[in-house]
Parts: sequence; C-alpha cells; structure tokens
Amino acid sequence: MTTRKINFKNSNNGNITMAGIIFLPKEFNETNKYPAIVVTHPGGGVKEQTASTYATKFAEAGFVAIAYDASYQGESTGEPRLLENPYIRVEDISAIIDYISALPYIDENRIGAAGICAGGGYSLNAAINDHRIKAVGGISTVNIGAMYRNGWGNEAKDADAMPLLMMAADARAKEAQGTDGGKLPFAPEKKEDAPSKEMEDAWEYYRTPRAMCSTSPGYLLSRSLTQLVTYDAYNYADAFLTQPIQIIVGSESGCRWMSEDIYTRAASAVKNLHIVNGANHMELYDIPQYVEETASIIVPFFQNNL
Repeated sequence: MTTRKINFKNSNNGNITMAGIIFLPKEFNETNKYPAIVVTHPGGGVKEQTASTYATKFAEAGFVAIAYDASYQGESTGEPRLLENPYIRVEDISAIIDYISALPYIDENRIGAAGICAGGGYSLNAAINDHRIKAVGGISTVNIGAMYRNGWGNEAKDADAMPLLMMAADARAKEAQGTDGGKLPFAPEKKEDAPSKEMEDAWEYYRTPRAMCSTSPGYLLSRSLTQLVTYDAYNYADAFLTQPIQIIVGSESGCRWMSEDIYTRAASAVKNLHIVNGANHMELYDIPQYVEETASIIVPFFQNNL
C-alpha cells in the first residue's frame, strides 16, 4: 500500500483548497479502475487520525481510499479557522467525490462513504443527498445536531438547547464587531474535566500522544452552534437513504442510541447494525482489537455492495 498527499480546489467553494491523503492498494495500476471510499474524520479530528486508520484497512482490501481534512480545519484552507458547519461538512464529501470521479483510475459507479463519530453522521447525510454514494458505513456514528440538542446519552429535550443558540448568536455578534466570539472544546481539555471513562478516553485520544496532532486543536468556534443545534444528519433518511448501510457501534457507547436511530430510520433495504461487545465510543477509533473487529465487518460490507 502506498499513499499520496493531495491538494485541490473545493468544487463548492473555489476559495478553499482541500488537503487529503489517497491510500492506494497493493500493486496499484493507474490503467485499472478501482472502487473508492471517502473517509470522513470526527468533529475536531483530522485526516491523520482514525480516518487514516480505516482508510488503510480499505486500501489493504483493494479499494482506493481518501481521508481528508474538512474545510476550515486541519491542512485544508478556509476562514474562519475551526468552523464546524455541518452543511459544509456534508458538501465537502460531495466535493471529494467530484474530485475523485475525475481520476482515471476511479470507477465512478463504485464510490462509497464511511465516517467515524460525527463523520459517520455526515457520511450518512451525504448519502441521503448525493446518490453517487452507492454504500455508506458509520463507525461510532454521531448525529452531531442531536448530540447538542439531546446530550451524549439522549437525556435532554430539544428545547433545552436554546441557551446554546443564544451563545452562538452572542458569538456571531462579537465577531461582527471585530472581537473574539470564543470557541468550545470537542473533548475535555483536562483529564479531571472528563465526566466519564468514555470522555476520559476522548481527552486521552485528542490531548495526549495517543493520537494528538498539531493540526487538530480539538475546538470549534462557538458561532458554529448556529447551524449545529438545529441540524439533523438523518433528515429524510426514511425517504431518501436507500443505499446499503453498515452501522458499527460499541456496546458500551454512551451515544449508541444514535446508531440505533439511523438503523431504524433508514429506508435502505440492506441495512446492518453490528455491536462491538465491550467497546465504548472512542475505543473503535484506534484500539487494535476493536479496529480489527470493525474492519472485519465494514470491509466485506463494501466489497459486497460496491
């Protein structure tokens, strides 16, 4: 397996240059046509972390895989930095497909999408909107809008998120007046701030050498809540998510309900939910035994459906 770093203009916004890594299968031949999988990173993450872990697994199985940094994040350009606009995140996936579809060695009729955490939700949303995606997989899937409305464990009502919308409005007002609107952490800033083992793992993954990356500060602009709070990654899944889907989640994940939700809501005739016994949300990112189990399910899924 070999990799190539790439940069290209975002077809949805020509002012943004996307940064990605293409993972090529063993004995790659540019004269052949390969199925491709677009791999989308979690909120606050970058392409070099768990997205590359799974892109590697796909390439080892014969796919061309591409992990990339979202617009406004990582090595992709765009201002303001650290913007997490879910609609742009979903459009990024279609922009990646625009790019790879023009590559001579990609079979444009065999393109899949996979994502981890919020990247899973974004990938599913992209499949609802863009039917060039022929199959989609979600690993530790998060519907990021539902997370901000209802909490990690689905303990809050939608209306409880009103203060977040007010915070976002205040942040935008400050920015419009030339001052700092502030930012929010995706993961706890300190180990002692973590309310659970799962969130302690999030701190460790993003804030320690376990997976920390200089291009992944792990924050989002507070103004992002303007879009995030009212966003539903599964909007119209009951009507338009007709492609085969594979959902994989840990049995101990506090947000397991989000994976079960999309499994129930999807219109797909072929849909699968796999529970990784003993794993929490973060452990599917990089813990070898859980990555291997996840790969043993999601790789054959794409082989059978692309």
